[in-house]
Amino acid sequence: MKILKKIGIGIILLSILYICFLYFSSYSKGVRAGELIKFTHKGVIFKTWEGEISQGVSESQRFQFSVEDKEKQVIEDLNNFQGKMVKLHYFERYKTLFWLGDAKYFVTKVEVEQ
Repeated sequence: MKILKKIGIGIILLSILYICFLYFSSYSKGVRAGELIKFTHKGVIFKTWEGEISQGVSESQRFQFSVEDKEKQVIEDLNNFQGKMVKLHYFERYKTLFWLGDAKYFVTKVEVEQ
């Protein structure tokens, strides 16, 4: 019985470490520019901010991103810049975390392109 308890605790600790790694580490950082074509607050249980910019003519040149709830200024800016050319500063996580958003890319700053 003691061995099962230790194995269970080990599995729980490894799971917590894995989730912390996914949340706190970033795979890449960068900037993307394009026309902001969609920004929405969606979800049934977990409401997340999701957006999309068009970087060209074809469907394959769309960049989908998420914004964390704590980024109040970014959310406000994206709501105001709908339909405009924007430059998005973002970081990429290794995997998606369902309670944060649908995309691996998380926007941290928005600028209007001239």
